[in-house]
Amino acid sequence: MDKRSDAKYIEQICKATWESLYRFIYYKVQNREEAEDVTQETYVRALAYLNEHNFSDKNFQGFLRTIALNVIRDRWRQRKRRGLPLNFEEVNPRETVTEDHQRDVAQRLVIENALAGLREDQRKVIELRIIKGYSVAETARLLGKTEAAVRTAQYRAVQILAGLLDENKETGVIRK
Repeated sequence: MDKRSDAKYIEQICKATWESLYRFIYYKVQNREEAEDVTQETYVRALAYLNEHNFSDKNFQGFLRTIALNVIRDRWRQRKRRGLPLNFEEVNPRETVTEDHQRDVAQRLVIENALAGLREDQRKVIELRIIKGYSVAETARLLGKTEAAVRTAQYRAVQILAGLLDENKETGVIRK
């Protein structure tokens, strides 16, 4: 029996990679249900490919991310072709565009200001772990730190960010 079709081998692969893959996909789609669907479809496509082709396990995480990006692009193309049903009588285009754009810009500024309140090393850990979806081990390797140091920096950075964002909610201003 081929090792790639062995259920325990497949389970090991999924357990070892699902969390960082899901985080990566969620960052791209910003929707829990869609991220779950894309993650599942990514594994289905990856396993189908592995059953038909010989593949080195060296950069398996990169392989999965490439498949995930292809799945996301396929879904976006399908949506673009289908379009979204709208009742034009209920929509005021000027209000919709202005409100959405202003809200997006305001949220982005709040987050950027909060991130600016972190030390450089904490900001880098947040970027790698949460925004880009790297695992603790990958982040430690990239930063030249131990996994424990990465976990500690992430924990402290998240605590500081939470405080800064709570402060912003109360006062409307983030202090650096």
